[in-house]
Amino acid sequence: MRILLIEDEAELAQRMVANLARHGFTCEWLGDAEGAPSFAADGFSVIVVDVGLPGMSGIELVRELRARAISTPILILTARSGWQEKVEGLNAGADDFIVKPVRTEELVARIHALARRAAGHSATRITSGRIALDTASSETWLDGAPVALTAREFTLLRMLLYSAGRTLTRQAILDNLYSLDRDCDPNAVEVLVGRLRRKIGREHVVTVRGLGYRLVTA
Repeated sequence: MRILLIEDEAELAQRMVANLARHGFTCEWLGDAEGAPSFAADGFSVIVVDVGLPGMSGIELVRELRARAISTPILILTARSGWQEKVEGLNAGADDFIVKPVRTEELVARIHALARRAAGHSATRITSGRIALDTASSETWLDGAPVALTAREFTLLRMLLYSAGRTLTRQAILDNLYSLDRDCDPNAVEVLVGRLRRKIGREHVVTVRGLGYRLVTA
């Protein structure tokens, strides 16, 4: 899952990026709001915004993103626990708040919840035909039997389930699995899809020639 973090405290941001990476997220970091509105439109699952940004505040940035019709879920980070700032942020278009200092487990749970709801799922267990996946426990089942997936295989399957019935482009898969600062062989996606097919059945993931891959929902 690809996350955009907009946080001006470099030490905190680097720690958050590292912690999110350990939980299977691909996280891009911006230190201020400048350029964020155009960058935020680039296929992120969740945007995490600090309120106290220099120049344009986090709440102003949220308002700007919504004005540009960017519908990506937004989680606001704040050092204050007062209700006024939360109301202002929610009214600007944010979807959730979290108060700093942030426990990684809570941040991860809230990001998963926002992405899940954006994909139309309220429960952590998502089922499509013979396949089931739990976003909280990272377990996968095929016909009720557990399937052992690597972290990247699990992330890919979750992406396909969130986009069930729609085509995921190879570039979107690459962007969600690998940070922009890492060189990655485009064939890595094909290899990963092949490994996932061997574990859940080739018939569940179809190739859309010239575009990418789609999970078969029937």
